[in-house]
Amino acid sequence: MSSTRLVTVLGAVVRHQRHLRDLSQRQLAALAGVDQAAVARFERGERATTVPVLERLLAAMDVQLVIGVEPLDAHLDARIDDLAARPIAERIDGLNVNRLLDRLTDFPQVITGCAAALLQGAPVPVDALEIALRWQDAKLFTRWLETNYGQRWDARWGEFGGVWLEPEEPGEHFWSTRYGEIRATMCDELPETIEVRHGGRSYQVVPLVELELSDPRAAELLRRYRGRQSASGS
Repeated sequence: MSSTRLVTVLGAVVRHQRHLRDLSQRQLAALAGVDQAAVARFERGERATTVPVLERLLAAMDVQLVIGVEPLDAHLDARIDDLAARPIAERIDGLNVNRLLDRLTDFPQVITGCAAALLQGAPVPVDALEIALRWQDAKLFTRWLETNYGQRWDARWGEFGGVWLEPEEPGEHFWSTRYGEIRATMCDELPETIEVRHGGRSYQVVPLVELELSDPRAAELLRRYRGRQSASGS
């Protein structure tokens, strides 16, 4: 694991623990006796902190760091193995996809990215419903976000909120809503899809072969999954 990767992981750990306790960065900084700007930079993975400062941040939240080693990116392999052992219906429930799709009725969209791969049977980790959405429907999507308490991901601060909702504004196309998190791929025309069915419900998804050509994240996870299949002889 490179130092950059380690800083990113540690920053994410601190951010996750802070969110669990409903603390702002300013509140955590005050509890730990450090500068709020330093907490923000660390959570964003922009700057490493010293071990004593990291320990103070964690201790302020009544947790401590446990050190271990594992093969590179082993957490991804473990997650893939865990998902592969679960029925696909359980994987779909974990993504909360049906609840979101039942409410995304104001504009056409299709499922893409890792979410599309999961619906086609690939046990790849998914952190949000991923949809392809036309630019011409961006204003409809913005109104939907406003109605459903949407907050856009602010990469600068490493949290949701504080930036414009509109897809036209600069920033990552990633939002939290009252029904779950959504990543969007904005495009001029929706990509070609295939239909898959689970539990009596149909889903329009971008096919795996297209994901491997156009979506680097999904393609990498699909390669890892197939590599593990080959290694296990399945």
